[in-house]
Amino acid sequence: MDESPASPCIRNCCLDQNDICLGCFRSVDEICAWSTCDAAGKHRILDSAANRKQQRNKT
Repeated sequence: MDESPASPCIRNCCLDQNDICLGCFRSVDEICAWSTCDAAGKHRILDSAANRKQQRNKT
């Protein structure tokens, strides 16, 4: 059984023009859904956030 990951929130909440948090790189919808997601859903959110962070760092 997969353990549910901890929230990636770093308390640096500021949304960009696309409603992506500049602290954790989750979308507003992902932030709202976090508390009801199972472990697999949370891992998908973390993967998406990591991809967004990587893309942002390339620019």
